[in-house]
Amino acid sequence: MSSKIEQIITEIEEYIDNCKFQPLSTTKIIVNKDDIDELLSELRLRTPDEIKKYQKIIANKDAILNDAKERSEAMISEATAHINQLVSEHEIMQKAYAEANAIIEQAQNEAQSILDSATSEANDYRNRAVQYTDDILANLQNILTNGISNFESAQNTMMSSLNDSLNTVLQSRKELGAQEDDTPVADKELSEDDDLTLDLL
Repeated sequence: MSSKIEQIITEIEEYIDNCKFQPLSTTKIIVNKDDIDELLSELRLRTPDEIKKYQKIIANKDAILNDAKERSEAMISEATAHINQLVSEHEIMQKAYAEANAIIEQAQNEAQSILDSATSEANDYRNRAVQYTDDILANLQNILTNGISNFESAQNTMMSSLNDSLNTVLQSRKELGAQEDDTPVADKELSEDDDLTLDLL
């Protein structure tokens, strides 16, 4: 992977980390469509030239096969013309047939070999292009998954700390209420709320 693609993926990761969560949700975030589209467009523009070459070869697969077919037909046509020239000479007719059959067989074998090679090359380029693209997407998926997991962990830690602080405050007020006989009734009722916790969504 080129260094530019790594940089773009890092920018996407930082962008995701800085997105706000939807109200009442700890897993869904609010994403600006224009911003993420711009980052993805930049990623596509930086796709390695090798991938573009593979895509071009795949797009031109039919042209490659047609060229191979034309070459094979030209070989057969040349062989046929040679046969016609040989058979016109009666004294060497038997030799002409044998030589003609050999030429046709050779032409057909070469034509088939060209077609097989062209098909195999086009399929290989396609498979490599698909695999490379899938590797890039898999890496991006891991980055996004880890970013979301890290954010949720930090949020849970913060919530636990806030709940501990609230319980400490409530316990302190309760102890103060036990020491003062003239504590207002409203404060005494509040101090009895031993299990009150802070729960933010």
